Amino acid sequence: MDRVKKQLGCTENIQYSIATEEICVAVLDTGIGNHPDFEDRVVAFRDFVNGRQERYDDSGHGTHVAGCIGGSGRLSNGRFSGIAPTCRLCVGKVLDERGEGSIESMYHGLLWVLENRLRYRIRVLNISVGIGEDGDKERVEELSGLLERVCEQGVVVVCAAGNKGPGEGTLSPLGESRRVITVGCHEGGYFGARKDLCENYSGRGREDLPYRKPDLVAPGTDVVSCNLTWYRDRRGVYRDPYTKKSGTSMATPIVSGAAALYLQKYPYSNSSQVKRQMIYTARDLGIEWNRQGWGMLDIQNLCRYY
Repeated sequence: MDRVKKQLGCTENIQYSIATEEICVAVLDTGIGNHPDFEDRVVAFRDFVNGRQERYDDSGHGTHVAGCIGGSGRLSNGRFSGIAPTCRLCVGKVLDERGEGSIESMYHGLLWVLENRLRYRIRVLNISVGIGEDGDKERVEELSGLLERVCEQGVVVVCAAGNKGPGEGTLSPLGESRRVITVGCHEGGYFGARKDLCENYSGRGREDLPYRKPDLVAPGTDVVSCNLTWYRDRRGVYRDPYTKKSGTSMATPIVSGAAALYLQKYPYSNSSQVKRQMIYTARDLGIEWNRQGWGMLDIQNLCRYY
């Protein structure tokens, strides 16, 4: 995460000095583990897969994603903190231990976010999953319709482009929605030398769409974040607190964290305004629009902190 934050201009001043509002980010994924970096900021948990009451993650994917958004970096002296380390988290488990989920579980997860957005003050929703690729067309459309309702209620919805590129029209079904911010994956290993390193597997939009998709790209390769299987040894030393993962699933929470930072500074912005600011302040990489959208997320430019 330190590499990602440097590349995007996400300084500690931006992370900690602009917070004027408590922002809650909802995450629909495999759940969330009890990692020290989350402290007491997980305000709600709901299991739509197994119906369990206690907070858990049987995959590690959701814990890593949540860490990219709002991990405090406590076990790394801030080095591996998430983009918005002071935000609160509201987590719905919609995927099983294999990272697979049903349209039904996602539908109920979205409905839960919609019904509880005011209770938990949810302003951002992260969906780093690709549910619906092989589903019934009518059910997928119903799911997309509910996603639109969430956006209409002022929640900034950020969806992964999916990892089925490089062919045209390989976006995840939820990522095709016009209102959501759809995120592609950039390799993220450069600091100005090469700009065309969007991963080939990153989902791409259709040329016949009347709008650009994906909307943005963000670094998503070898991103270091919270590890589900951390432990303390006999001397009380934390072991393996962080791990690397790659994919559009990792790029997406980077953008969700940036949306939370923006809303901390400009809390009265609606979802359309946040999306507009993100795409207008992105860095054009000079490559095809169906690979990069409007370009690379630029947090320093977005938050206008110099």
